[in-house]
Formats: sequence, structure tokens, C-alpha cells
Amino acid sequence: MSAAASFEFTSKKWKNVLSNRPSIVTSLPEPRKVAVSVVIPALNEAENLPYVLPHIPDWVDEVVLVDGHSSDGTVAVARQLRPDIRIITQKGHGKGAALRTGFAAASGDLIVMLDADGSTNPEEIPAFVGALLAGADFVKGSRFLQGGGTADMPFYRKLGNWAFVFAVRLCFGGNYSDVCYGYNAFWSRVVDFLNLDGDGFEIETMMNIRALRAQLKVAEVPSFEAERIYGTSHLRTIPDGWRVLKTIIKELFRPKPPCCKQWRNDIPSKTVEAPILLFRQGGEKQIHD
Repeated sequence: MSAAASFEFTSKKWKNVLSNRPSIVTSLPEPRKVAVSVVIPALNEAENLPYVLPHIPDWVDEVVLVDGHSSDGTVAVARQLRPDIRIITQKGHGKGAALRTGFAAASGDLIVMLDADGSTNPEEIPAFVGALLAGADFVKGSRFLQGGGTADMPFYRKLGNWAFVFAVRLCFGGNYSDVCYGYNAFWSRVVDFLNLDGDGFEIETMMNIRALRAQLKVAEVPSFEAERIYGTSHLRTIPDGWRVLKTIIKELFRPKPPCCKQWRNDIPSKTVEAPILLFRQGGEKQIHD
């Protein structure tokens, strides 16, 4: 079977799986171009941006860099590398606050989260966008699916991540393989329904849990996490791990949001014109019911 035929078969099979559950996306015609925004939180990442911004696909419509009051020339470097970049000053403190600032500023139909330290690969963006165009509401990267991996997770952090994955499965169902990874993409319509309020790294786990509780169509795609290229990570294993655990516990007692079936009539459809975007061939993909 040729590569083109293999892709066509995989795409049809992927759509058939997604069609088993209603989506908050009310209109999905033949694969089409939609406006894509990439949101990048950054705090003193001037040395790393040359390894990130030039590798974002040309068809991305908008790149939003959320600056956390950097003092190393991050903003100047970003503008030099990509003159059309939108620079937004972060409101509040922490990665979660930066992402929420970026989501509010993004104008695209789709939003992709990307790290500024070089740990997430911009060349994987088509895999996330393709899964959304195929019918998913929310797409999360996983380092533990076939085709994924990590070069930036010591064994003790892997143990912690596995414990959090087990806790999320036990408390909220689903079959996530990764819950503490920040490479996600989603339709911009989803943001209001997730009602995000996290300020730190726990925002990633919060998003994954709330997408699951809202009965969104959630797809996992394999992703490889590289080591930070320059500088020191802002992640603090014990404090941030404790924040993730508290987030899981708090979500247990948080009122359940209305499921996507109740949202459909309130969400207008929107179709825009542009080139077709294809998602990456190969690798395992999963839908969580």
C-alpha cells in the first residue's frame, strides 16, 4: 500500500472512531484550513527561542508569545526571529497564568500550546492539528504512547507521573497515558468551558481532567519531550508535584461541568478557507470515552 493510500485509510478509520461520540464542534466538513494560533509562555528564554520559533510550520496563522517580564532580551529576540509575532505581557505569575493570558489573547480557531525552552517539538504541531480536524475537541500529547518518549524525566519523576495517571484513571475514568505533559491543542471554543484557574504547572493536569469530565472528545498523540536546551527548568519537583496532587483532589469535589451534548446548541459553527492540513502518519492514537 502506498504512503498516500495508507494515510487515506488511516484518516478514514480515525474519523470513524471519532464519530461515535457527539462533539462540541458543530460543523466539520471536508478537511479544511482553519486559523491556528500557537501560544508560547516564556520567561528568560532568549537563548532557546532560536531553536523554537523558526521551526513552527509556515501555515500557522498566529504566534502569541506570553512574556513573564523577562530580563534577558526574550522579547527582542522573538521579534527578530519572527517579526509578525504577537507579544503579550503575562498577567499574574506562573506557567498557568501565562497560558491563560495567551488563550485569552489568541484569535485562532485552534490553539496549540508550545514550550519556549525547546523541550516540545514544533514539527509535531501537524499531528495535533490533524486530530482536531478529524473531529477531536481536545488533543493531548503523550510521552508514553508508541512513538513518544522523553529525555527529560528522571526515574523518580516517572514514578510520580505514573502515580498521577493512576489516580486520574481511578477518580475520573478514561484511559490517559500521561497527565503532566503540557503539549496540548484544542478548539478555541473549548477554553470557556474548561474554566481554567490554575497558576502553576498544575494547569496541564487541570486541563486534562476537566476535558475528561466535560466528556469532550479527547485524543492522545505520541510526542517526544527533549531536554531544555539552555538554562535551568522552572519546574520544582516536590512543590509542583504537590500542586498537581492538590489539583486532582480539588477536582473530585468540583461541580461537574455540563457535558458537550448540552453545549452543542449554544456554539455557532464556523468555516474558513485555507490549505488542507494533514496529521502525521504512524504512531498510536487513542480516543478516551
